[in-house]
Amino acid sequence: MNESRRGFIRKSCCTAAALGVASSFSRFGLVHALAQGATDFKALVCVFLFGGNDSNNMIVPMDPQGYSNYQTIRGVLANGGLALDQSSLLPITLKNLQNGTTAYGLHPNLPELETLFTSGKLAFLANVGTLSHPITRAQYQARSFPVPVNLFSHADQQAQWQTSQVGGFSPTGWAGRMADSVEPVFNVSSKFPPITTVAGTAIFCTGQQTTPFAMIPGATPGLLGFDASAPSAARLQSLQQLLTFDTGVSLIQASSSITSNALVNSKTLSDALASAGNLTTQFPASGIGGQLLQVAKILKVRSALGLSRQVFFCSLGGFDTHNDQINQQKNLFTQLSPALNAFYAATVELGIDQQVTTFTMSDFSRTFQPASGGGTDHAWGSVQMILGGAVHGGDMYGTLPVFALAGPNDSGSNGRWIPTVAIDQYGATLASWFGVSAANLNAIFPNLTNFQASNLGFLG
Repeated sequence: MNESRRGFIRKSCCTAAALGVASSFSRFGLVHALAQGATDFKALVCVFLFGGNDSNNMIVPMDPQGYSNYQTIRGVLANGGLALDQSSLLPITLKNLQNGTTAYGLHPNLPELETLFTSGKLAFLANVGTLSHPITRAQYQARSFPVPVNLFSHADQQAQWQTSQVGGFSPTGWAGRMADSVEPVFNVSSKFPPITTVAGTAIFCTGQQTTPFAMIPGATPGLLGFDASAPSAARLQSLQQLLTFDTGVSLIQASSSITSNALVNSKTLSDALASAGNLTTQFPASGIGGQLLQVAKILKVRSALGLSRQVFFCSLGGFDTHNDQINQQKNLFTQLSPALNAFYAATVELGIDQQVTTFTMSDFSRTFQPASGGGTDHAWGSVQMILGGAVHGGDMYGTLPVFALAGPNDSGSNGRWIPTVAIDQYGATLASWFGVSAANLNAIFPNLTNFQASNLGFLG
């Protein structure tokens, strides 16, 4: 199955889910016991790395024993293997031991992220993935505990990361449910949806009440082909009248309602952006750079939108590195690192670096053992990044696996690490900082009660 077909299926399912929630009711309607006040502002920015980023080459042990083991299993780069030259890695020092050492190295094409980590603005979360319960290698191999459905499948794992529903289909994403939860207190006077996607449709953004606003980065929100002339205004008025016409067909009525709301929201955002002025921070001319620039521009007009809580969805694809991984990941990291750095700089410029947290998600990591063609196969647990002024950075949270084929953390024999941290724990930590009450966390993250810690401590 090729990537474009997977993407089509993912987008089709997400669009159907978005339409499906148009007439649903929120289970959070009467429950909003939040401890924080409603006058502050916070935003979460998700960057989804589609395809499955190989975190085994994103952060590498640098101690003699750890690097030797890494190089032996992944293969010497000069001989066609995947082990990056130790001299090329960007050295970082963790505050706490991971596998007996604090010495690690970042991929050589992440220099901006090295600086952010060293300055305490970036943290890593080790071995996180889709789980319904904690599970050991013995339990996994004996099938004595449930595991996520269709494990190692792109479409399924992408959906499970975005919904935290690992046992089947979910019509809502955890960001959408989170927005439902905080809306009654933080976004009461909002003039705009609390979630914006600049990377197409994503189930992550859809709640029972919340429907995201989707836009193309760099484009003026609204319909094309309309201007201030009288004939244009008449055509627009006719369109608006058509959208309010009662056809008696529920699907058409729902579609018309969505379109009407989109027109209103587009004008609200367009008017706000028109008077906002430019940012001085320079963003790289890349797809992910353009997405994050658009997010920064919307953050600049947050007051005009009347929102105290916002969520954004961005993405970078191409991480399904079954072959030529060295060059593919190099090119992707060359886009990602400067874009994240520019975005953090923009939040500093806007004076909201303490109020905006950016985080990554990805389908899964890749097998520690290389595959043919200089690539890797689909795996499971991965390392994710959290960036922002409120992040307790300069360290790694969670526990890295033992990097041994058929070792205690391997689901089989080629380095598919069994996660030791669940997406529910990851999301709950972000949600708690965002302002979700402890009482609502379990409804947003259905597997959270199966794990000991609901807050992993990487945010202040």
